[in-house]
Amino acid sequence: MSLKAELDREGKRLLGIRNRMNRRRPEFHRQEWFRYVRLGTAWRKPRGKHSKLREKKGYRHAWVESGYRGPARVRNLHPSGFQEVYVSSIGDLEGINPKTQAARISSTIGMKKRRIIQEKAKSSGIRILNEVK
Repeated sequence: MSLKAELDREGKRLLGIRNRMNRRRPEFHRQEWFRYVRLGTAWRKPRGKHSKLREKKGYRHAWVESGYRGPARVRNLHPSGFQEVYVSSIGDLEGINPKTQAARISSTIGMKKRRIIQEKAKSSGIRILNEVK
């Protein structure tokens, strides 16, 4: 059962643009992430006095800039077009609009309660993004 989000023509067009942008967008790594494991790869703005990355030398990797952002209207949507709603109990399913919103069940929910939430969502026509078979 793959329920689809109801988007207007403009929303579908912008979602397609965002998905194409995501394919071309580089991975932004922290400066010298490859040299020291302790740094990790998460982006940090380079602030060093002699930093070549801060100076934006052409041979360095990509720099985080606003031009890489997707269209504002579809910015925080799931790739399927749904707005994600975090669910941690059965009562949280009540306020979800099945046409534009989908549920993501909390990772701390056990299998027994998860199955109950999934059955209730299926009967209500709500899509679960992290469904367990």
